[in-house]
Amino acid sequence: MMTTANAGSASPMFDTVLVANRGEIAVRVLRTLRELGVRSAAVFTDADADARHVREADTAVRIDSYLSAEEQVRAAVAAGAQAVHPGYGFLAENAAFARACAAAGLVFIGPPAQAIELMGDKIRAKETVRAAGVPVVPGSTGSGLTDAQLADAAREIGLPVLLKPSAGGGGKGMRLVRDESLLAEEIAAARREARGSFGDDTLLVERWIDRPRHIEIQVLADGHGSVVHLGERECSLQRRHQKVIEEAPSVLLDEATRQAMGEAAVQAARSCGYTGAGTVEFIVPGADPGVYFFMEMNTRLQVEHPVTELVTGLDLVEWQLRVASGEQLGFAQQDITLTGHAVEARICAETARPGDGRVDFLPSAGAVVALGEPSGPGVRVDSGLAVGTEVGTAYDPMLAKVIAHGPDRATALRRLRAALADTVVLGLDTNTGFLRRLLAHPAVVAGDLDTGLIDRDAAGLLPPGVPDEVYATAALLRQAALAPAPDAGGWTDPFSQPSGWRMGGEPAWTVHHLRVPGRDPVTVRVGDGLVRIGDGQAVAASLTVDGERALLHREGTVTAFRHAGEWLGRDGDGWWVRAYDPVAAALRGAAAGGGGGALTAPMPGTVTVVKVAKGDEVTAGQSLLVVEAMKMEHVITAPHDGTVSEIDVTAGSTVAMDQVLAVVTPKDGATAATGEAS
Repeated sequence: MMTTANAGSASPMFDTVLVANRGEIAVRVLRTLRELGVRSAAVFTDADADARHVREADTAVRIDSYLSAEEQVRAAVAAGAQAVHPGYGFLAENAAFARACAAAGLVFIGPPAQAIELMGDKIRAKETVRAAGVPVVPGSTGSGLTDAQLADAAREIGLPVLLKPSAGGGGKGMRLVRDESLLAEEIAAARREARGSFGDDTLLVERWIDRPRHIEIQVLADGHGSVVHLGERECSLQRRHQKVIEEAPSVLLDEATRQAMGEAAVQAARSCGYTGAGTVEFIVPGADPGVYFFMEMNTRLQVEHPVTELVTGLDLVEWQLRVASGEQLGFAQQDITLTGHAVEARICAETARPGDGRVDFLPSAGAVVALGEPSGPGVRVDSGLAVGTEVGTAYDPMLAKVIAHGPDRATALRRLRAALADTVVLGLDTNTGFLRRLLAHPAVVAGDLDTGLIDRDAAGLLPPGVPDEVYATAALLRQAALAPAPDAGGWTDPFSQPSGWRMGGEPAWTVHHLRVPGRDPVTVRVGDGLVRIGDGQAVAASLTVDGERALLHREGTVTAFRHAGEWLGRDGDGWWVRAYDPVAAALRGAAAGGGGGALTAPMPGTVTVVKVAKGDEVTAGQSLLVVEAMKMEHVITAPHDGTVSEIDVTAGSTVAMDQVLAVVTPKDGATAATGEAS
């Protein structure tokens, strides 16, 4: 393991650096700037005026858009910065932004613009590294292919194939196609998503490798000709082609393969004149770990860079700054060793819900009302969160990263599971509990990973329902809120207590109608030290509350929750337990066609496509609308054969979760279906 003390020949460090980003990566970069004694400048939009990265920077400049290169450059000049760190996302891989910084006399903390441009075009990148002797995935050649040419290439390669945008990354716009009859539809959808995400709908098609593993190599290059790799990261645990768990090193590779892949990554970096920190991504057939293919190069810092930092002892942001200021690396490949094991989990604003034979990971939104971030031996948190943070659907859903390091993989996994159990984010749904259960999956524990594992096994990682303890705790909290406050002398009228006590009769129950979004409503009765959930048996239960901590005493057990407002949290899971009005719900169902096919929004977002009109005849499963949030499309389908009797939105409409979008009245003989759209 190395340390940042192993710096090369010193060059003057920047006085001020602008961080042209937001959220957890902005806070992460600010931390290293602070440690180096470099003055930091942040940028913010009106929505982020009170964000954590703004409060932690030495100065901050308001802009209208994080995607405006002109505004970012103007902010850097106004702050007196000599350099700009782009983080990841937004303009991090934008060659025009790198050139705009140079034109303004600013150092872009990243690779040269021509390297960004070359590696940002997946088609040219493959051709370039192939010429350098790096193996690539078989696929289409040439850019600007028409839909028909893409379809022909797919047939020539042989299905299944993967459609990929030539520009951008992060899994956006990628489509796996196994059925030839769906090629035209999937190409159109991939183009639409690529155009919306990157402003470029150019696609390529590659052979799909079944049960693949995604392994990437971290490279670091200075401006003096030195290029080294810092080992690999295993990134095979993904959903929607986006990583959620990463680790270093990979249990798959032996030393010979690790060395060969590292050398190939160095060659790829040299082929484009790379400087700074970058990542070369490979796909490896799970059945043949000695074979690997180049996928793409990310010309920026990666989200998962902390696992490399923990096993190498190097601060990659610091080395980005040192290289950009003209320093040499000061160490060679043989000086780099990997110590221990590190695993990272991405905390995202999303909820996992069962779909039609699958699990949908849907964006969520809300204000953080309670926050608890873990600590302890080997645990690191990179976060942009604070109590009061408003999480919307305009940006990427990642909120924070929890990383654990240990002397071996088993220790790192155990520490990370415990850290996720201690993580509390209330006010919106997150994937924290799902990730904790994923890390306990037997295949994950054994290191038997592939990029399809989550898709195959996600349903088994969802809790069977909302635990009774949640409803009991929520009802008892509401019951306590009904009690009057004591008077100035500390006395409370016992007859005003909501105990249900009656003179000479059976105690009365206080009824609480509750609902967790995505679940059926539940009735909870409370009275005389008892709680009865639905049609279940009444059991003795009481609650002890200390600030945000609530202890439920029920059936001889004590269950601890964090609570804030209508939110409860435990072991990384969170539940929004709202009051439910059955009368209002009945009236709403009647207004929506008697409840026969009312489709509601499964997530907050924007309607991008409306394919039907009022009066149209539709069949079960037919696509009716598309709702988008956080650059993710969700198709709303007809629940049964019938007629569109109401259509309450148009393209461009902003919708809230549970908002009625359309009503499909069933045909005679068809089974009516209600609830959230699928």
